[in-house]
Amino acid sequence: MTLSVKASGEIRMSIPYSVSFSSAEKFILAKKNWIIKSRKKISEKEKTKTIFTPDTDFSTKFHKLLFISGNKTRIIISDTYIKVYYSENIRFQDENFQNYIRRGITETLRSEAKEYLPQRTDFLANKYGFTFEKVSVRNAKTRWGSCSGKNNISLNIHLMRLPEYLSDYVILHELCHTVEKNHGKNFWALLDKVSGNAKGLDKELKNYSPNIY
Repeated sequence: MTLSVKASGEIRMSIPYSVSFSSAEKFILAKKNWIIKSRKKISEKEKTKTIFTPDTDFSTKFHKLLFISGNKTRIIISDTYIKVYYSENIRFQDENFQNYIRRGITETLRSEAKEYLPQRTDFLANKYGFTFEKVSVRNAKTRWGSCSGKNNISLNIHLMRLPEYLSDYVILHELCHTVEKNHGKNFWALLDKVSGNAKGLDKELKNYSPNIY
């Protein structure tokens, strides 16, 4: 049985077919304190989300957020900037305006990820002797990446917000799953060999969230 708490606070549980409902109920009740703590932690993280204003310093791997006063609210993505045009009467804390900015950032991240992540994965695979089938990118809320049983790798577009050494660590994590399909000691030994400090990098990665920025 597996139990997880999503960014929305939703609780999800996976129950094998052979496990009875009563056993599952006992399991989730035993995890009550963990669920409460996890929800509280998620709620606290949500409060750290950025309110984007002209004073906000925010960058993706290849673009910087730039606010420009104008007559009409719109977003234009250039080669190096996410340009947010706003009217004089705009209220920056307005939820719709903030969501509009985040959609522009998401579009930028997706474009960058499609261009950068497949070729970076290919580079790291060649460097360390891994093979994989294909790379896709997605806007996931919790997971940085995944590797299927057929060695198809999926990477989160929000890797484009991470320092390069951490995005490389995530890619190497998934490449190691082409060899080791679980998180056993052999997996961590392999990841440590190619990344240099698997446990340390994994701990540092926990300071970031795909859903909070």
